[in-house]
Amino acid sequence: MAKRRKISQNYMDTVLIPNPVQKWSVREDGIVVIDMENKGFYHKIAQKFFHRPKVSHIALDTYGTAVWKALDGNHSVFDVVNLMKEQFPKEESRMLDRVVTFLHTLQVNGFIMIKK
Repeated sequence: MAKRRKISQNYMDTVLIPNPVQKWSVREDGIVVIDMENKGFYHKIAQKFFHRPKVSHIALDTYGTAVWKALDGNHSVFDVVNLMKEQFPKEESRMLDRVVTFLHTLQVNGFIMIKK
């Protein structure tokens, strides 16, 4: 049986927003694209010798775009989960884990932050 991590009530009340220093845009088709600057020693080497870009453009999928757009400073994590359940009712049973995991990934990468 897979080990399930417990999600605290406090986290469900947390309001998250896009990091104001993070650049992002919405394409014509409505998909959110986050610009990630490739910094650091190894990225500099890759840019110089392997012609890697200084900025990567990360296009979110439909679910990710819906979550990102819900992070407007007015919705808690609980609200975002419920909005996603309404938009994607076929995924309702997995939505809590899916949203929390995605938000964690965004937060670890510095794309979003807790609203102060």
